[in-house]
Amino acid sequence: MVKKKCILPDKLRDELKKPLGFLFNERKFLDFIKNEKYIVSIGDQVTYTILKNNILPLFCIVDFKTKRKSCNDEMIKVIKSYGQKKIIVQNPPGCITDDLWNSIRESYKVMGENTIRIEVEGEEDLATLPAILLAPNRDVTIIYGLPDKGVVIVKTIEENIIKAKKIIDEM
Repeated sequence: MVKKKCILPDKLRDELKKPLGFLFNERKFLDFIKNEKYIVSIGDQVTYTILKNNILPLFCIVDFKTKRKSCNDEMIKVIKSYGQKKIIVQNPPGCITDDLWNSIRESYKVMGENTIRIEVEGEEDLATLPAILLAPNRDVTIIYGLPDKGVVIVKTIEENIIKAKKIIDEM
């Protein structure tokens, strides 16, 4: 069982500004992602982008903010149109709450049965870490945006699982 911790220490902030996987621009990212079997999208801009391009994730995790500002009405409308099920979780900035861990775990359990939208009240920025650690197999591809840099694609391979676990262990 993975320890569930809250609060990101200052020493890890710079580490998390680096991509956990491969960094792509939007066009290359869309070309790559359309061939992936199971996608989890984390963040509003990346979720909006894939939905607008008819790419559907297993589940998405959003907080209706980009760069700490509210999303525009079009983004909210498109994102809210996704998901047969909606889960609302509390997750303050710089934290990974049990609520967030559990919602990701439950979303993976129904993989392929229902599409799910996890709406975070607070911030979803660290959700990538439990999404990597809880992935049930290596066919899962996690995507998230890196502000002003592009989109990061993280395959749930051993190397990335070890990276995510190391960060969680330091929290």
